[in-house]
Amino acid sequence: MAATGQTTGSAGRATGSAGRATGSAGRATGSAGRRSKLVGRLGRFVGTPFGFAVLGCLVLAGWALWSGGILDNAIARDVRSSAVYAAPGVDLDEAAAERIIGNRRLVVVILEPGASLRDGCDDVKSAADGTVVLLLARDGDEFDRYGCALLPERDDENFGRAFVAESIIGRGVDGFVDDPLAAMKVIAVNYDLLVRAGTVPDGARSISPSLPRFLVAVAAVCAVVVGATVAWVGARRAGRLAANRQARREAAADRRSELAAATAVLAQQIMDLDRRFGTLPATVSRAVEFRQLAADYAGLLDDLTTRDGDPSDADLDRLSTHVEELTTRCRHLHTSAP
Repeated sequence: MAATGQTTGSAGRATGSAGRATGSAGRATGSAGRRSKLVGRLGRFVGTPFGFAVLGCLVLAGWALWSGGILDNAIARDVRSSAVYAAPGVDLDEAAAERIIGNRRLVVVILEPGASLRDGCDDVKSAADGTVVLLLARDGDEFDRYGCALLPERDDENFGRAFVAESIIGRGVDGFVDDPLAAMKVIAVNYDLLVRAGTVPDGARSISPSLPRFLVAVAAVCAVVVGATVAWVGARRAGRLAANRQARREAAADRRSELAAATAVLAQQIMDLDRRFGTLPATVSRAVEFRQLAADYAGLLDDLTTRDGDPSDADLDRLSTHVEELTTRCRHLHTSAP
């Protein structure tokens, strides 16, 4: 008996484990189905012109942010649009230093004492590309210098020129540790010597937005122009449709008014004929014709009451023809002898 109970308990636990496994499998299947539906919806959305445009704008925006320096540190962000960077705590009039450097393809970075100048060069490679960068850090009574010539093809045919520029750009600055502006003048003179020697290409440094920013701006302008054009065309079409509907409604209202007026005239004519033919015996042909006319007029009134809400053009045509027919019969009876 004990063995039988143990066997039964083991079977129950196995059944419970199988149930839990089945539930887990069902939840996994449900999650996979939801993910599949979501991927399908995203695929259908991207496949539409609007989804493709949104995806393109996202790619351009990401490219613009990356090329614009969203991942830059403080040094790179500063030298991307400036020729001088001074670390916090460095006594330097940056505006005056900018005026000394001018529009030369020259960038001067003054870091705090003990900073890694090589790492600073790596930080500005993208932001200051095409320039000669000099990194300085005070080391007692002199400057610790590190030249970084970011010239085109500096690792190939211009390797020698880059090496010379890095060696010369910082000469003579150690005597001006306490006067950074004077050191800036020395650096500017060294740069001009390199330009005259042909070591560094001549020309001014140009700072312009990156290509993705231009593309984003163009896309934004195109979106505004296209959106405004679509809105104008849509509004014009909607206005034309509304004007056409209004014209049809007014035309239908005019026709209903004309029909009501013709029906009122017909009613007056029938009342006039009633005074002439209403008292005649039923055997008189004119009396029979008048009574048939009155019955047809009653049927016309019933038809008008039924179509009073919003009769179609076909109903208005039919009712107008019926009124004209009854009016013609009234004139015929009016001109005939009783």
